[in-house]
Amino acid sequence: MTRAFLVVMDSVGIGGAPDADQFYNGDLPDTGANTLAHIAQACAAGRAVEGRSGPLALPVLDALGLSAAVQLASGARAEGLGAVPSGLWGAATEISRGKDTPSGHWELAGVPVPWDWTYFPDTVPAFPNDLVAEVAKAAGADGILGNCHASGTAIIDKLAEEHIRTGQPICYTSADSVFQIAAHEEHFGLERLLKLCADIAPTLHEMKIGRVIARPFVGDAATGYTRTTNRKDFALAPPSPTLCDWVSGAGREVIGVGKIGDIFSMQGITHLHKGSDAQLMDHLDRLVDDAPEGSLTFANFVEFDSLYGHRRDVSGYARALEWFDARIGQILPRLHDGDLLIITADHGNDPTWHGTDHTRERVPVLGYGVGAKPIGQVAFADVAASIAAHLNIPAQGPGRSFL
Repeated sequence: MTRAFLVVMDSVGIGGAPDADQFYNGDLPDTGANTLAHIAQACAAGRAVEGRSGPLALPVLDALGLSAAVQLASGARAEGLGAVPSGLWGAATEISRGKDTPSGHWELAGVPVPWDWTYFPDTVPAFPNDLVAEVAKAAGADGILGNCHASGTAIIDKLAEEHIRTGQPICYTSADSVFQIAAHEEHFGLERLLKLCADIAPTLHEMKIGRVIARPFVGDAATGYTRTTNRKDFALAPPSPTLCDWVSGAGREVIGVGKIGDIFSMQGITHLHKGSDAQLMDHLDRLVDDAPEGSLTFANFVEFDSLYGHRRDVSGYARALEWFDARIGQILPRLHDGDLLIITADHGNDPTWHGTDHTRERVPVLGYGVGAKPIGQVAFADVAASIAAHLNIPAQGPGRSFL
């Protein structure tokens, strides 16, 4: 019996989405966005030198076929990369009408989103009065703060002191279908924040808002405020069984690493490990040794997106890519005979792009365990069908195996 590992590099897009002109950052479309290629260009031009230097160095991912996937997806050249592929490689195109975490992950797991998400307008206030009243009541407060589109770190810096003084939760959104609530772990209380999000999630889900996200933070005015790793997403459940359900329904273990449990509302997940990306990589490293035969390990590394993409930090994003490449390079040779490891992404978040939101892009599909295998242009849902085929379990949905 074999094992499968599905690793999502959150937001590492490679350009070329055929419908990018229909998705916007502010008033401008995503046409031309290319997370990986533009980071590589910035590195080669000496514009990404904070904590690193030189061309983007991704020898492990490039050897699998990353630069070839970029060329296939968008026709762009990833400066500094260009190895002859020795792994499975291709590019995947999404059909769901979203450039967000649930849409990307659900479709990678075999279930395209069958509806249009609801989004809050980029106005002040952003939320309807009845929703504001419900949130305030559930929080035991006399109002909320924020009520707008915002960067999470920026709005915490701006409103943390008022939040501590008034006890009102900081509520904000973005171009994604999300309702986010930030609160101080000590002054407001972590458990209180999580209960607040759980209590209001059904209302938001009825509105087809994809996620209610708890954003706890710590700190004070003197030292500054920092978000913690106790984030929790209360996501709308997938509309039909996903790859996780297919595998667990066959009596196999499904091990979530990172925010996978939140994204899938724990449906089909049998074990879960959370933490920072560095801690998650340690979990993945251990699971290469410990994951049982026939299991699926499904991992998400979110900090490309949360710490660097949204903040438009090109140097930070490049450092994170190079760290990931080095660590995954230590893992691949230790996979068991017959194992399959696929590396992909859920959307883009080009740190060189205008705005601060996700970008609509194709994503790489890189694989280790089946030798050199070009798979060409595939669908997101084909990833799930291929993993199911590898694990010898029945697949559902529209995907077709590229194995």
